Amino acid sequence: MPVTQQLARVGVDYLAACRTRAEASSDGDHRWDPPAADRLDLDWAPAMLARVCEIGGVDDPHRAALEEATDGGVVMEVGFLDTHPHAIGPFGPSPTALDPSAVTRVARLLAEIDFQAGLGSLPADGRAAGLLVGHGAEGLVDGPGAYLIRHFDALREFYAEASRRGLAVVSWWD
Repeated sequence: MPVTQQLARVGVDYLAACRTRAEASSDGDHRWDPPAADRLDLDWAPAMLARVCEIGGVDDPHRAALEEATDGGVVMEVGFLDTHPHAIGPFGPSPTALDPSAVTRVARLLAEIDFQAGLGSLPADGRAAGLLVGHGAEGLVDGPGAYLIRHFDALREFYAEASRRGLAVVSWWD
């Protein structure tokens, strides 16, 4: 089973309810089940997205926001989601979360990134571009461009919607 980057947009109240259920349950069952419309599967794209931003000369604050968008942060403690047998990401690092104010900051910075310009700094040849990006991009048959723009746009839109709705974002690998 492949392990991929997962994100969920959830309300702070939802996280609090999950924590309460985990604390009340004899086996830590938090009953985590955010709606499918509020989940995003980034596949293996995060490291490739970061590499394109590095190659494309995206500045440090914007690259840090991209990393925070995919890796989460320690802004909110969500260790209760990592309790076996109910861990949401049993195959990767512990889940992390950004609170709504951090989500808004990250969404603003993601909106400022010209990812298409970053892709424009890659070689025109798809194979050469994939080799330069690395992290599995060399295996993308048509090169990394379409795959990465699709994932970056989805990430940017996901955070913009979370910010509009005042939601937190939880990140994990599963």
